[in-house]
Amino acid sequence: MQTGAIYKRTFDESSGKQSTNGCPECGGRVNTTGHETVCEDCGLVLAESAVDRGPEWRSFEDDAGEPDGRRTGPPLTPTKHDNGLSTEIGWQLNGAGSGPSGRQRRRLARLRKQHRRANCRSKRERNLIGGLYEVNRVASALGLSKPLEERACVLFRSAQDAGLLPGRSIEAMATASVYATCRCSDTARLLADFVPVSRVGESSVTNAYAVLNREFGLPTPPPSPDAYLPQFASELDLGSTVERRARRVLEVAEEQGIENGRNPAGVAAACLLVAAREVGCPQPPTQTAFAEVADVSPVTLRSRRDELLTVRNEPCA
Repeated sequence: MQTGAIYKRTFDESSGKQSTNGCPECGGRVNTTGHETVCEDCGLVLAESAVDRGPEWRSFEDDAGEPDGRRTGPPLTPTKHDNGLSTEIGWQLNGAGSGPSGRQRRRLARLRKQHRRANCRSKRERNLIGGLYEVNRVASALGLSKPLEERACVLFRSAQDAGLLPGRSIEAMATASVYATCRCSDTARLLADFVPVSRVGESSVTNAYAVLNREFGLPTPPPSPDAYLPQFASELDLGSTVERRARRVLEVAEEQGIENGRNPAGVAAACLLVAAREVGCPQPPTQTAFAEVADVSPVTLRSRRDELLTVRNEPCA
């Protein structure tokens, strides 16, 4: 490998060029212009072909017909076990718009099967594939955003790296990862929302979430009743007028400290119940419907409602 001495570099203000203290051959002046370092006296090239770390293409917004220029495929994603680096055998039609023949379909099916098997090099990767698939399925069923889904996948990877999967259900840990991500991001989702879309029971999800919270010390903020108001109002088919009135009722409850130590979902449902009564909905939902959407008992709902009415100096119904 060719080596050379390290020369002190200076900057010439008159020419705007970077130069060293001299040429190793003749001692002449050496300047760096563009991608080459050349001696001005003898013409010796000291360095050339500098690495250009910029993109290999240019994009002009004004040119409507300019190609995209992206030739590196989709970006990396934590929702895949290999971060999206592997290839897939797609299901698209051919150029004529028709599907393959029966013989070609059977051949492609065998190729896909072998391709999936080749992607799993160990049992650990197979468990990771199953867990990430479960995380994506639960997040899609609940209509969660893509960034939140990616954070849940990262949390599931961390749980596997920490050795929390052996002896526990992968489906429970995946569902708990999504639930924990919702809690940490202050996304209003009840545990009862995850049970219908999960493949395990509520106790399994609760135990898995407790393990994640204990091992990682998740920064879970206390839930706020204000975060549940849009979800409950949408599920109960209440208008925006009722939701705005419920926020004002909640502000009074927070000033009096009524929500302290109470179930935030129950407080939010009680605020909506009081707001629906004040607005005068033509066909308001029943108290049982309010209690079911908040996953509390009707007795708890009426207790929170009576506390709100007492603070507002209104008679309890």
